[in-house]
Amino acid sequence: MKVKTILVSQPKPKVENSPYFELEERLKVKIDFIPFIHVEGVSGKEVRLQKIDLKDFSAIILTSRNAVDHFFRIADEMRYKVPDTLKYFCQSEAVAYYLQKYVVYRKRKIYVGKRTFPELIPLIKKHKNESFLLPSSDKLKPNVPDLLDKLNLKWTQSVFYKTVVSDLSAYANVTYDILVFFSPSGIKSLFENFPDFKQNKTRIAVFGNTTAKAAKEAGLDINIMAPTPETPSMTMALKKYINEVNKK
Repeated sequence: MKVKTILVSQPKPKVENSPYFELEERLKVKIDFIPFIHVEGVSGKEVRLQKIDLKDFSAIILTSRNAVDHFFRIADEMRYKVPDTLKYFCQSEAVAYYLQKYVVYRKRKIYVGKRTFPELIPLIKKHKNESFLLPSSDKLKPNVPDLLDKLNLKWTQSVFYKTVVSDLSAYANVTYDILVFFSPSGIKSLFENFPDFKQNKTRIAVFGNTTAKAAKEAGLDINIMAPTPETPSMTMALKKYINEVNKK
């Protein structure tokens, strides 16, 4: 079956040159963006109940832009003046760049990983004497605490925000040729919103092994997988698949 419509279970990209827009234009398909999950911040009171005092930490580990936003939100709520001496360990350049929203970049000690959390570990290892705070969501990848524990660091995780299932009831009668998922939470949201969902002729695209595992456990057949050596991004995987089925 040819592909005409795609639903990406994430917010619409804010950049004009997103590869999704190019894909839509070149392959003449319609792409909608509907977040299946969203983030809600916890209160300063809830953070205090986790026995967190921000002044106890000399370094902070930031794994996402959400972590950046909610760290500074909590700091503001707790009336904590973030010191210029605080060290920032950012998982990627995108996270480090986003940090400029809150601090003067050149005046801070900022250490940047390449892309994945394991790639940040060598930088953290060089500063083992720091006291690290890891502000995170309630859904933390298990390899993160495992890697930090192996370093014998003084570090603390605290939930600053939560991943929440979005209400998708408005889309109950809408169908798409391809559904695109990026996390197990997205799969969970699909079945929480539509417990009787049947895949039928809908193609499923997943990004990452944990998402693939969740999809299979939910009884879904995976038609498009990324990243792979041939298609390292989701848009490349979609393009390859659509080119193959639409020319038949």
